[in-house]
Amino acid sequence: MDLPAQIADAVEPVFVSCPADQALARLVPDQGASPEVSALVETTIQAPAIAARPTLVSALWLYVDELDRSHVVSQGIDDTTGSFWHGIMHRREGDFSNSHYWFRKVGTHPAMAQISGYDPHQLIDDVEAAGADVEALVDLQRREWQTLFSWCSQQDVG
Repeated sequence: MDLPAQIADAVEPVFVSCPADQALARLVPDQGASPEVSALVETTIQAPAIAARPTLVSALWLYVDELDRSHVVSQGIDDTTGSFWHGIMHRREGDFSNSHYWFRKVGTHPAMAQISGYDPHQLIDDVEAAGADVEALVDLQRREWQTLFSWCSQQDVG
């Protein structure tokens, strides 16, 4: 991922603890992170480079399958990027109709064009139909997260 140095440094402990090829491994996770990983994210989101960007805070909670914590943050982000994270969260909790609702609010987003083979509504439908963790869908879910996280990290802080 292409991240600014301050953000890369801040999130490195989370990515070392939970490498990208292990994160987001379940389409609809049935449990959140271990207490140790949750504590690591708690510390990470207090870093100034992260704390000033609620989109990154929401994303990091999603990365470690803490859907409720991500939801609390994404609900307060009143723009298309917040709706994007919100839609991902609802898809991952298995609330597919609500995920479609949030992606309709997103419409098109600059990060979407960077994800090869990506249609958020098709991904929702495919995850709902899968009933299990299908490798190609997990791969697309990871690329979706990485692309949006990278895009968010490049944006100026409001």
